[in-house]
Amino acid sequence: MSSQKNQSRREFMTQTPVPKLILTLSVPTIISMLVTAIYNTADTFFVARVSTDPAVNTAATASVGLVFTVMAIIQAFGFFCGHGSGNYLSRMLGAGNHKEANEMASTGFAMALILGVIFAVVGNIFVTPIAQFLGATDATMQFTKDYMRIILFGAPFMMAQFVINNQLRFQGAATYAMIGLMCGAVMNMVLDPLLIMVFHMEVIGAGIATVMGQITSFIVLLIGTSKGENIKMSWGNVHINRHYIYEIINGGAPSLFRQGLAAISTLLLNRMAGAVGAAAVVTIAGVEQVIGAESAIAGMSVAGRLMMMMASALIGFGQGYQPVCSFNYGAGLTKRVKEGFIFCVKYSTIFLVGIGAVCFAFAPGIVSLFTRQEAAHIVGVSALRYMSLSLPLSGAIVISNMMLQSIGKGFKASITASARNGICFIPLILILPQFLGITGVEMTQACADVLSLFIAVPLALSELKKFDD
Repeated sequence: MSSQKNQSRREFMTQTPVPKLILTLSVPTIISMLVTAIYNTADTFFVARVSTDPAVNTAATASVGLVFTVMAIIQAFGFFCGHGSGNYLSRMLGAGNHKEANEMASTGFAMALILGVIFAVVGNIFVTPIAQFLGATDATMQFTKDYMRIILFGAPFMMAQFVINNQLRFQGAATYAMIGLMCGAVMNMVLDPLLIMVFHMEVIGAGIATVMGQITSFIVLLIGTSKGENIKMSWGNVHINRHYIYEIINGGAPSLFRQGLAAISTLLLNRMAGAVGAAAVVTIAGVEQVIGAESAIAGMSVAGRLMMMMASALIGFGQGYQPVCSFNYGAGLTKRVKEGFIFCVKYSTIFLVGIGAVCFAFAPGIVSLFTRQEAAHIVGVSALRYMSLSLPLSGAIVISNMMLQSIGKGFKASITASARNGICFIPLILILPQFLGITGVEMTQACADVLSLFIAVPLALSELKKFDD
């Protein structure tokens, strides 16, 4: 029976027309990513309403933006283990090596749990210096510490659910992955207004809602591994040895660089926004006033969360391509890998042009849903519009990175993954605000996107040229 199931999966992954296969696998992942982005943004939405005092709301919103750096690091290691193990097990399934696929699944899961426990313990011990390092001010310090403690306690579940989710996707079981994430999202979105607005738990309620959502996803996804043809987790299959650690690093390093540098870039962005915003002046109702550190951080945080939500459909689309890419590459069907790459870049770019136009045109109304403070609103609108202009470039950048990572080209994939949030972003966030002030902060991500395009596409083409036409 097992051999019949494996043969059925192989036929599905290698014989289904590429566009149809990508769409079949990407629809659940797009839904998953959109729902996840919405419930990540839900914290910002409800935290902006913790008080009738706009200053308190701005401080709370800023604190959630500061702690997002910590969440990004947790996610980075979750994706590191998830993509590293998922890429390898998918290639092994494509090559017919089911023993190593099973062992890699359990090993990646075990490593995520271990790393998560370490993060939870160490992070809570050093929560105050971490908050200070993130850029918390006197107004945001307590909010930041309260929110961060809860998020850190959920680190093992957060990392492990990212691993299971990615492993299911790479097996072609995107529907199970979608169900798991959606259950967590529903839990979070139900608890957010209940804990924040009914029980008045402020940012602590937002943190509890987020972690309970992650725990729910973890449980549902773990159950999903025992369904159908999916690889079942087994402690007997855990082998934390040199071979599997190397493969996880090779396949997961690009994700670690991408997500890790996203955390560093968010940290630098918040610190620079706070420093520049403390002295920057805007005109509101004909009167000049200082933006303020908390308002600048809050505005950039809102714009960043919104753009992440808008780009989540692209990530889901690319994640639908990844198992197609890795499985067919492992099976030696490189023509299908190339066909899928062209299909994804073409249609993702068309989609992002439309999304970018909508975000640019309706930026004031969209940002006003998340902040009522005028200075923060001005910063958020300007930043969102700059990001919207460069959004269409993300299709080629993201799909190039995902293709290189999925075929095991760890070095090139790491470079493309590092470009947007590291190689290009970090120098720009340190330089542009020195000359352009708060405008330099607002436009940094858009400028980094333009430069990243000229790094990612040539590296992807260097591999595609080797494939059979």
